Amino acid sequence: MTKTPMTQQDWEAFLAAPRIGVLSVASDDERPPLAVPVWHHYEPGGELTFFTGTQGRTARKTRLIEKAGVVSFTVQKAEPPYKNATIEGKLVAIERPPTSAQMLAILRRYLPEEMAQGFADAELANPSPTLVLFRIKPERWLTADFS
Repeated sequence: MTKTPMTQQDWEAFLAAPRIGVLSVASDDERPPLAVPVWHHYEPGGELTFFTGTQGRTARKTRLIEKAGVVSFTVQKAEPPYKNATIEGKLVAIERPPTSAQMLAILRRYLPEEMAQGFADAELANPSPTLVLFRIKPERWLTADFS
């Protein structure tokens, strides 16, 4: 088995597939960097988007992303042939709250249509200033393909 890097076209297609990603952002205290799994949306050549809700308080994740302005984001294929792609990107926009279309672009990747629509409707029925969508522009990437 040989490990090779992916082309930009390959990693963009890989990132665009409905895989759960792991977001990593620098800490602002003595704790290690924050790393959390997130649902996301990506179209080749575009921005990576993901959202978070904080149930009435500012989540550590939201605060750290806003402060750092940059994140790392990894997706992987955990069964043979193994593949992974990590992007480093810059925060280019924050939407509070996200639109229904922005949420559905992400939710439809992971949930059946009825569930995705129900989730978005429930979240947006009682808009909260703590529902946040982040838009990240990929700037660097590290990849591995064990095919």
